[in-house]
Amino acid sequence: MSLITSDLSLQRPLEHGFELPPLALYVHIPWCIRKCPYCDFNSHAASPELPEQAYVAALLADLELDLAHAHGRQLDSIFFGGGTPSLFSAHALQTLLEGIEQRLPFSPSIEITLEANPGTFEQEKFAAYRALGINRLSIGIQSFQDSKLHALGRVHSATEAIAAVQMARQAGFDNVNLDLMHGLPDQSPEEALADLQTAIDLAPRHLSWYQLTMEPNTVFWSKPPLLPEDDVLWDIQEAGQVLLAQHGYIQYEVSAYARAEAVAQHNVNYWSFGDFIGIGAGAHGKVSDPHGRIQRTWKTRQPSDYLDCETPFLAGRSVLAADDLPFEFLMNALRLTDGVALKLFSERTGLSTEVLLDGLTQARQRGLLSNDPERLTASAQGQLFLNDLLQIFLAPER
Repeated sequence: MSLITSDLSLQRPLEHGFELPPLALYVHIPWCIRKCPYCDFNSHAASPELPEQAYVAALLADLELDLAHAHGRQLDSIFFGGGTPSLFSAHALQTLLEGIEQRLPFSPSIEITLEANPGTFEQEKFAAYRALGINRLSIGIQSFQDSKLHALGRVHSATEAIAAVQMARQAGFDNVNLDLMHGLPDQSPEEALADLQTAIDLAPRHLSWYQLTMEPNTVFWSKPPLLPEDDVLWDIQEAGQVLLAQHGYIQYEVSAYARAEAVAQHNVNYWSFGDFIGIGAGAHGKVSDPHGRIQRTWKTRQPSDYLDCETPFLAGRSVLAADDLPFEFLMNALRLTDGVALKLFSERTGLSTEVLLDGLTQARQRGLLSNDPERLTASAQGQLFLNDLLQIFLAPER
């Protein structure tokens, strides 16, 4: 049962008005060399010739239609996700970045992240990316063991993974994230921790370290591999967190670890219920207007449809009802290990914090939320049982 106060007088925007949050841009490039069996993202095997020029033109036309959501704000971050965005040439990304900046001003400290896989690394190409102003690289390593990479359907080797990190630095990237999985098929704790130690030895400023999960509509969902038992997964998680902390990596989100100065701006904006425009095939966005209306948007999913001038870019939108905002906000904010200031709830939703009171009381009584009256932070128990914590704030069915 929901414990969100249903008094409509508490669910109108506050008298001091609604404060627009920071604005980010997510750009989806949907092609990969090969679709991995665990992947549920909107990714598609690339043909020998990518339609770079047509897709960049479509992205900019898509953005043009979304400019109304900016409301005078500048971009604090851009994230090129996929798929494998590094399949695109530096020339294509230059055209795209220049087109974006012509339409939306960049913050002087803008963070621009590009996802890349080791199999797509070319020294000259990545130096050109860095020269464009892309200042953060996220490399999809997943494992440093060839047998595990083969089981995951990856196209690179362990040797190529290590070489990719070295080439990234030579290309001028000092802000690098490594994406690493644990709980892989037949993986022992020793193997998982060896992977993590190898990543740490490469000294990235940021690590995304997360457990492999079986997602619907994937090959692994229909033909699941043999994964470690729950007690083994728990041992890996506990030992890995200790190892990361010993080497100076701060866990700031459920699966994100960083040096103190290298927390990802794009990630933090997302988890603190900031706004982001999403462009590209299947991209999602979350945008607000000055009157406090918040909506989620999603774009046409199939690349061929996205490139078809007869098909609208926008596949759908949903305006968030006031009753749903507490759950929507907390679903994001409580993933941050330090949580957020309580007042941020009002700033980002336009609602009084009084709508949370009953839920906060129950969550604290159950030991799922910290007792700090000025912050919304999951306790250690709450982080383990985050779904149970969020259920307290779920709006009743209408």
